[in-house]
Amino acid sequence: MTAVLLTIHFLICAALVATVLLQRSEGGALGIGGGAGSMMSGRGAANALTKSTSVLGALFFGSSILLTVVPNLGKSGDSLVIGAPTLDAPAAITETLGEAVEDPAPVPVPVPEEE
Repeated sequence: MTAVLLTIHFLICAALVATVLLQRSEGGALGIGGGAGSMMSGRGAANALTKSTSVLGALFFGSSILLTVVPNLGKSGDSLVIGAPTLDAPAAITETLGEAVEDPAPVPVPVPEEE
């Protein structure tokens, strides 16, 4: 399922890049876009490109969210580290060492002197 979503996400990204690059340059005064030899001209083409860019942008965000949610559907959210075992800490220490370990005495922290 993740591979299918990733493929769809890649296709949406490629279409979004192509759509953005087809649009006419409105500013910058660089002289590289929107000249007389433009591929698409007219107001209708600009509106269609704007609408398709917004639709592709929404699809991009939706597929990004799906790529985050779908792989984590069956996993529990107990651990902050992915794949880390969830153990009860005192029980794990007791099993490892064979006996309960108490907290050591606190170490005094030196306080800097004021000048």
